[in-house]
Amino acid sequence: MGTVEEGSLRTMRLALSYQSGFWNLHSSEAIAGALPQEQNSPQKTPLGLYPEVISGSAFTAPRAENLSTWMYRLRPSAMHAPFRRADDGLLRSGPFDEVATPFNRLRWDPLPMPDAPTDFLGGLVTLAGSGDPASQSGIAVHVYRANRSMTDRFFCCADGELMFVPQQGEIMLFTELGRLSVTPGEVAVIPRGVKFKLEIVREAVRGYLCENYGQPFRLPELGPIGAQGLAQARHFLAPVAAYEEREARCELVTKFMGALWATEINHSPLDVVAWHGRYAPYKYDLALFMAVNTVTVDHADPSIFTVLTSPSGQPGTANCDFVIFPPRWVVAEHTFRPPWFHRNMMSELMGLVRGVYDAKAEGFTPGGVSLHNCMAAHGPDVATYDKATNEALAPTRYKDTLAFMWESRFVFRPTKFALESSQLQAHYDSVWDGFRKPSI
Repeated sequence: MGTVEEGSLRTMRLALSYQSGFWNLHSSEAIAGALPQEQNSPQKTPLGLYPEVISGSAFTAPRAENLSTWMYRLRPSAMHAPFRRADDGLLRSGPFDEVATPFNRLRWDPLPMPDAPTDFLGGLVTLAGSGDPASQSGIAVHVYRANRSMTDRFFCCADGELMFVPQQGEIMLFTELGRLSVTPGEVAVIPRGVKFKLEIVREAVRGYLCENYGQPFRLPELGPIGAQGLAQARHFLAPVAAYEEREARCELVTKFMGALWATEINHSPLDVVAWHGRYAPYKYDLALFMAVNTVTVDHADPSIFTVLTSPSGQPGTANCDFVIFPPRWVVAEHTFRPPWFHRNMMSELMGLVRGVYDAKAEGFTPGGVSLHNCMAAHGPDVATYDKATNEALAPTRYKDTLAFMWESRFVFRPTKFALESSQLQAHYDSVWDGFRKPSI
């Protein structure tokens, strides 16, 4: 692909192509011959482009975990004026200590779409998080809402990688390394430090956003499941090179140490003509996930639905797991099939892309959020429990549903906005009222 022209984003989406494979060594050039073949930084590069490397890991990280990409661009990205502090709006960051964290189960209705013209940055709201970007551990969970494309404004997160989970509307992520079209039912990840803008294809958009301060998301180990289960590496798609050649006033906003910083530049920063490496944005279609489940009795742990994981350094205990509850067959015999009542060391923050979540009969709607922190008792509501304990068991297809969970070893600490929001359900605890004591 060459220079990206102005025009229909829908037409652009249809014309997009991708490179496949998770953490593969990809290479791409928007102009034939732009990519050096024999070395990374020749004395004179093809087409006079500027070589620049971005490293997503320490130089001395083990080879299997070493992430970097060489870019060949129209201008060095060092070519900018000093940054100035910008308004953070409703964006917050670790250590999330502006209000006390309650030991309560919490649930929010969907945040409303903005009325005024609002781009991705203008509509970002932080709900909760943990850790601290300075220590490179923990995560932040935001909701994005927008009704206008970013045109002359660009964003870069130096604090962590960004996982997009669209809930309403298709987004086009135009990054330094190319474009990703992402629709509800897909997810996308933009690595730490990669610049991008979010464009709207047709309608206003809303979705969930995880800012991962810790180790980059990777495919989980499979153990006894075996090599063929869960998400397949070849189904992850990276962009091909596409650049924007525009000489006009642009604003580059960077999130660093929890704060927004902005500078003006006289050109688009998305001017990478060719690149090669393993550190690249990617997307994944959740419909391709190979779900595994019990075919005898009992309800398995939700870890069997892990798509991606960010390790914490303690084996088997994640900084963050991304877990989905997709359409699937449920066949367990003599079994209470919804999730059981439980209290976890891990903390759980859930979202719903579409349909109904099988543990809640009502109140948890697409675009909403629920939060159950460490050791907070939770599980099915009364209506779900009564139905599941009395229904005739037969193979059942859960369809037209997609819920997900970000699970972490760290407590999610809600923001002041989240706790004071009118979308916070005041009577969420009442879904567990009415359980009857058995006669014994």
